[in-house]
Amino acid sequence: MGHSMKRMVSIACLLAAAALLAGCPKKATTVEPPTAGSQVTGGPGTGQGASTNPLGSEAGTLGEGAAGANATGLLARKVIYFDFDKSDIKPEFADLITAHARNLTAHPNLKLKLEGNTDERGTREYNIGLGERRAQAVRRALMLQGVAESQLTTVSFGAERPAVEGDDESAWAQNRRVEMVYMP
Repeated sequence: MGHSMKRMVSIACLLAAAALLAGCPKKATTVEPPTAGSQVTGGPGTGQGASTNPLGSEAGTLGEGAAGANATGLLARKVIYFDFDKSDIKPEFADLITAHARNLTAHPNLKLKLEGNTDERGTREYNIGLGERRAQAVRRALMLQGVAESQLTTVSFGAERPAVEGDDESAWAQNRRVEMVYMP
C-alpha cells in the first residue's frame, strides 16, 4: 500500500501543479510544433490530443523495446517544450511524463538521459544554466512519480544543438526543449 499511496500523492501533486499553471496567463504561442526527426508521431497540437490515449496499455505492456524506435503512443514522443526563459513544465506535457515514468518504473534496468536545450538568445553561460534547469525539472517530475534517481542523468547543451535553424519564434520554440534519450 505504501508504493501506491506514494504514487497517488505524486499524481495529486502533479495535478495540483498543473491546475495552478493552467490558471496563469499564457502567451498566444502555446501550440508546440513537432521537432524534425525527434518525434515519431503527431504534429502541431499533439500534446492536447494525446491525453485521450490509455496510459496503462502503453506503459505497462510494451516491454523492453518501449523506449526505442519501436515505441508507440506517448512513449514515441520524447521531447518536452518550454516557454521563453522558463524551466516550468507546461501542463500539456503531464501525460507524456507520466507515460515515461510508468515505463521506467516498470523496467528498472532502463536508463534515461535528459538533454536540456535552449534557443540561441542569451549568453552561452546563461543558456547552459537554463538547459540544466529544464532537464532538472523533468528529472524531478519523473522522480515524483517513482522513477529511481539511478535511472536518470541530465546534461545541458544550451544553444549548442538546435533542432531547427532559424532566427524567428517558430525555430526558437522548437529549440527550447528537453529531449528524453533512452540509454542502452
